[in-house]
Amino acid sequence: MATVEQGRETAARAAAWMEERFPGAVLERVEFRGELTLVLDAAALVPVARWLKEDPGLRFDVLTDVTAIHWPGRPHLFEVAYLLCSLSNNAVLRLKVRTGAGGSPARVPTVSGVWATADWHEREEWDKVGVVFEGHPNLKRILLPEDWEGHPLRKEYPVEGIGA
Repeated sequence: MATVEQGRETAARAAAWMEERFPGAVLERVEFRGELTLVLDAAALVPVARWLKEDPGLRFDVLTDVTAIHWPGRPHLFEVAYLLCSLSNNAVLRLKVRTGAGGSPARVPTVSGVWATADWHEREEWDKVGVVFEGHPNLKRILLPEDWEGHPLRKEYPVEGIGA
């Protein structure tokens, strides 16, 4: 099994190769506490994700989490983060996509066609935060009742709940 340091090298190599293979796709690169985060142009998300999973030297074959956060007052109101893992390379890589610029709806393409686990994760984030994952095969509530109004992890959601 690869060491932690080898995993970090794999993530760094993935970032460098990505910038060569997908020019303009990486908008920002952040390293914090040994973990690498790449902020991507939303249009590049699916091709980059597929490449990260299928490249034999990288094999980010596990999508461990998808999370979204609402940032009122920022140019992009939402960030969606994807935590990827390469088991064979002991590597972790985080991808982020920003959406909702200028108050537009929060929309990003689905990666459920790349990692099957995205199906559940994306439904959960749509349910809680309201990010629409375009092309998702079954985007409906997974935690809250179907008739629930709103998305409770948005910052403007009433703390008491609706109608309280």
